[in-house]
Amino acid sequence: MTSAKLLTSLKTTMIVAFLAILPAFVIAPHASAETNLLGNLQNTQDQTSLKNTDLPSFIGSIINIVLSFLGVIFLVLTIYAGFLWMTAGGKPEQTETARKMLINATIGLVLILAAFAISNFVLTSLQGTLL
Repeated sequence: MTSAKLLTSLKTTMIVAFLAILPAFVIAPHASAETNLLGNLQNTQDQTSLKNTDLPSFIGSIINIVLSFLGVIFLVLTIYAGFLWMTAGGKPEQTETARKMLINATIGLVLILAAFAISNFVLTSLQGTLL
């Protein structure tokens, strides 16, 4: 096929595909129109047995998620630093880099644990239950 025929074929295919998909964009906004958006949320909450939490509980959940993610980052840094140390092959620069990374990751873990303890104390004082 020559490039002109290929270009014409590609243009034709694109036009046909566009015309085939166009009705979906025209019909979709009308088909999914909902008048009462928040009413179904209450039904969903009732069916899934989710509880309606207050603000301190919600903030505590967010803090737990963030601190858990930071713990995973600590684990990845520790594994990477250990890998660097084991593959250093006697290179003092790489060993020193790995050692500094392990020290910094451990300091980060101490800060994460302190943040958890402080947030747990504050939220327990606010709400009266443990995270």
